[in-house]
Amino acid sequence: RLSSRRRRHREPAAEGCPAGDGGSMCCQQVSVLYFARSAELAGLRSETLSVPRQITALQLWEEIVKVHPRLAVIRDQVVFAVRQEYVLLGDQLLVLQPGDEVAIIPPISGG
Repeated sequence: RLSSRRRRHREPAAEGCPAGDGGSMCCQQVSVLYFARSAELAGLRSETLSVPRQITALQLWEEIVKVHPRLAVIRDQVVFAVRQEYVLLGDQLLVLQPGDEVAIIPPISGG
């Protein structure tokens, strides 16, 4: 399981998700984990965000960039892992469940 030491919860909910909305179509609380350069740019290793339950991978990235605009510089290099499965940024529809983990994984150099 992907994990992180430091957690931070963000309020209010992300744009498009009214605070306290637990509706099945609207918003879910997901854990966003930042690794390597994405952690440096975001300034934290993890947080909880409210995002629409049904969202494309690209829309999810855009929601995260709204919160952390500095992440935009790694857009063409980043890969998501949603529930520990890799997802490319694109039109793939994600159906998120409460508590799902979304990892932001930029390329990692070294050997």
